[in-house]
Order: sequence, then C-alpha cells, then structure tokens
Amino acid sequence: KKGNVTLINDVYKKDYLQGQHMVVATTDVPEVNVQVYKDCRAEAKLVNVADNPPYCDFYMGGIVTKGNVKVAISTNGKSPTMAKRLRQFFEEVIPENIDDLVKNLNEYRKTIKGDFEEKVEKLNEFTKGIIENKDSEK
Repeated sequence: KKGNVTLINDVYKKDYLQGQHMVVATTDVPEVNVQVYKDCRAEAKLVNVADNPPYCDFYMGGIVTKGNVKVAISTNGKSPTMAKRLRQFFEEVIPENIDDLVKNLNEYRKTIKGDFEEKVEKLNEFTKGIIENKDSEK
C-alpha cells in the first residue's frame, strides 16, 4: 500500500523481471528462488533471495531515523531478527532531542576557528562530554 512495490501471487515467470531494477524473491520453494536469482544475474538486475545470503546482492537492513540522525543496521543477511532487535534498542536509547543536538553542533561547528584537525579535536572534546553526561545519568 506504500511505495512502488508489486506483490505477485503466482507461479514464477521470467517475464515478471521485465522493467524491474530490483527484485526480492520470497517464495517458499528454494529452487524457484535460486532460478529468480540466476535470471536476475543474467540480466544484471539486483536481487535479494529472502533468508539466503549467498543469493543476495543487497540486504534489508534496519534503519533508525530521528531527524537528521540515521543509524543503519545490517547482519549481512545472517540474522534479520538480530537486526530488528538492534533497531529496537537504538530507537529506545537515542534521545528524542538528538536532532536538536545535531543542529546545535552544526551551528557550533561553524563558529570554530582553526584548521581541520583543530576543529575535529574541539568537536571530539565537546561531543565526548555529551556522552559522558549521558553515562553519568545512569
């Protein structure tokens, strides 16, 4: 219902690949999924065979987004459940006001004088204090 995705509930036909750039094969017949992979490779199409990492050109990672902050999580297809749990963990521990912090850091960064290394050092010191303050609250 969201995006430009077509669910095909039918037996596999190579014709379904026409006009596609990315394909996700999720049948419950491993041989069919491998055939989808082979057909996609022959036509230079990206393919993900669900729960079969050797037959994946890409993985479905977990993404946590809070404003301008994005954390992407991948287990390289080895454990989608672990990626899900890590996503849930980061959703909880990343503060809701992280976007305000990022915007403020961006403004602060613009005011720092010196060469690149001096700016990085000052930002590292400043952000280290943010993490240490968060740790001391526990």
